[in-house]
Amino acid sequence: MKLVMAIVNNDDSSAVSSALTKEGIQVTKLATTGGFLMAGNTTFLIGVDDDKVEQVIEIIGKMGKKRKQVVPSSASYGMGLYTSFPVEVTVGGATVFVLDVERFEKL
Repeated sequence: MKLVMAIVNNDDSSAVSSALTKEGIQVTKLATTGGFLMAGNTTFLIGVDDDKVEQVIEIIGKMGKKRKQVVPSSASYGMGLYTSFPVEVTVGGATVFVLDVERFEKL
């Protein structure tokens, strides 16, 4: 058995959750915040048999789309002067970890 931990952009979380549930895969959703953009994410905890891991990753990859977004950024010019300017970054997609599960019980 494996534990798949997937960090997905909030904009994609409903689609990912629906697609996984539609395939009979049970998920636990946690509200999380990313460190770089300080934006909302959803972390999915998914316990599955080894043979379902690739299916889970495929669904997450299909439903969690990468896209460009313009975010404000600031730069310092040395003497305490700061300016704000927009920066284009890639958001979305997913970060996925697959961990071995030594023991699983549903009580």
